Amino acid sequence: MNRKRAPRCLVVIVAFVLTFSFALQAPARAAETVTVFAAASLTNALTEIGKLFEEKKMGGFIASFLSSSTLAKQIENGAPANVFISADEKWMDYLAKEKLIDSSTRFNLLGNRLVLIAPADSKVGEVNISKSFDLAGLLAGGKLAMGDPDHVPAGIYGKEALEKLGVWQSIQGNVARESDVRAALTLVELGEAPLGIVYATDAAVTKKVKVVGTFPEQSHPPIIYPAALVAGNETQVAKSFLEFLKTPQARAVFEKYGFSVR
Repeated sequence: MNRKRAPRCLVVIVAFVLTFSFALQAPARAAETVTVFAAASLTNALTEIGKLFEEKKMGGFIASFLSSSTLAKQIENGAPANVFISADEKWMDYLAKEKLIDSSTRFNLLGNRLVLIAPADSKVGEVNISKSFDLAGLLAGGKLAMGDPDHVPAGIYGKEALEKLGVWQSIQGNVARESDVRAALTLVELGEAPLGIVYATDAAVTKKVKVVGTFPEQSHPPIIYPAALVAGNETQVAKSFLEFLKTPQARAVFEKYGFSVR
C-alpha cells in the first residue's frame, strides 16, 4: 500500500515545488520587462525600438498603443504601465497634476507635422492649406477623418488648425471622430473618407494614402511628444528603456519614420 502511495505523494510534492518556484520567478520576470503606454502614432517606430532593446538583452518589451487620452485615463485607473509617451503635453500635464508620473524623468522626446491625406487613387491633387481654403468643397459632402477633437491629440491639433484657418465651421458637421489617429488613417485607407488629418509619420507608413497638403506650423501649437516614468512603477528596466530612447540607435529609428528628435 505504502509503495503504491509513494509515487503519488512524490508527484504532489514535485508539483507544489514547481508551482512555488514559478510563483517566485513571476515577479522577477515582470521586473525584467518594461510596459510602455504610447500614443498610437508611435506604433511602428516604438515597436522596432522595442525589438532592438530586447535584442541587446536589456529587458523585455511590452507596449500598448492607443490615443494618449485613453492611455492617460488607464494609468489613472491603475493600469500597470512603467513608461508613458504622449502625443501632446496636455495629457502628460494631466498625469503630472495627479502626481501619477515621475516628473523628474520627464523630457520632450519627439516632434511631428500635421498633414491632409487622401486615398492613393484619389483625384484630389496638391492642396494649398492656407486661410479660408475650400476644405468643404474638397470633401464634396464626404467625411473628414480625424481623431476625436474632444480628446485625441491629433484631432485637437487638427481642430485648432482649422479654426485658425477659418474653415472649421464649414466642415465640423462632416467630421468622422475617430478613437485615435491610426483609426482615422484606416478610414482613409479604406476609401470610407475622401480626406483625413493625421500626422506626417502616419501617412508615411502606408502606400494606401497620399499627402495632399501640410498644415502650416503656425496654424497650431507645436506637436511635442513628452515621455516619463509612471510614478510607483520606476523599475530599473524602465529607467534603462527611457534612457535607450535617447540613444543614436533609437534616434535613427525615429528619424526613419519621419519624426523630428528633440
